[in-house]
Amino acid sequence: MYTIPGHHHISMITKDAKTNNYFYREVLGLRRVKKTVNQDDPSMYHLFYGDQTGSAGTELSFFEIPVVGRTYRGTNAITQIGLLVPTEESLLYWKARFEEYGVQHGDITNYVNRPALHFEDSEGLRMVLLVSNGAKVDHWESWVKSNVPVEHQIQGMGSVEISVRRLDKLARTLTEMFGYVEVSRTDDEAVFQSVQGEVFGEIIVKKIDGPTEKPGRGSIHHLAIRVKNDEELAYWEEQVRSFGFASTGIVDRFYFKSLYFRESNGILFEIATDGPGFTIEGDIETLGEKLDLPPFLETRRAEIEEKLQPLEEE
Repeated sequence: MYTIPGHHHISMITKDAKTNNYFYREVLGLRRVKKTVNQDDPSMYHLFYGDQTGSAGTELSFFEIPVVGRTYRGTNAITQIGLLVPTEESLLYWKARFEEYGVQHGDITNYVNRPALHFEDSEGLRMVLLVSNGAKVDHWESWVKSNVPVEHQIQGMGSVEISVRRLDKLARTLTEMFGYVEVSRTDDEAVFQSVQGEVFGEIIVKKIDGPTEKPGRGSIHHLAIRVKNDEELAYWEEQVRSFGFASTGIVDRFYFKSLYFRESNGILFEIATDGPGFTIEGDIETLGEKLDLPPFLETRRAEIEEKLQPLEEE
């Protein structure tokens, strides 16, 4: 039986790619590892940020939808992203940095038994910095041109928070289908880990009643979890089907292959392969600088570029 080694990436909605580009590169110090378009609707940007090569487990991805409205927060939604930083001293660095840049943030506190600093981007996307104490994804590579010192750089994704009405339904999907371990449980919250003891595959599920979230700018579209290769992806496709969920089937995204399904609360999951990865097109030094298109869209490059607004630095 295969196991899930952790998170792959997480995808959000932004109204303004320029503002988004500034925040995640200049404020958070991440590398923009891919500037491309939504393969299902190439009129919109799809931006990826991560470590030096956009390793699986480090990727934050954004679809730009200029006409999108505000998010009406609620349940049955992915509601917060944990990002790993090396030490408690890093939280002090980031708190000062957020104050310098005018980023909305809370005080240093604890979240799922780890020192933490909650903050939001300008569109209200909720995130929390978590002290990793060495628990980063093994293949994380520091971004040498980041304006954040390496000793405080974000080292990838940690705990992802999901709010649902039916906690037990999602718990069964995570444990019985994917093999996650339930490491704690109260009446209204449970913690699951794909690799026991490791935060980079951790999911926090909260039982919250009320209206379903209406997504908009700053909302989280889906969580992608990792599999190593095509063989494992095919195995999980069969598992999804055998548990009674409708799936998209396997889709070739050029940078990885994946499938999508919604569990019983309506949470959208993607299962994605580690490779080929974002370096498939060439030079690591220039990664993310120009508009990259998968081969099936290359013939439409002129048409696609004409519709896209240049990003801030261009």
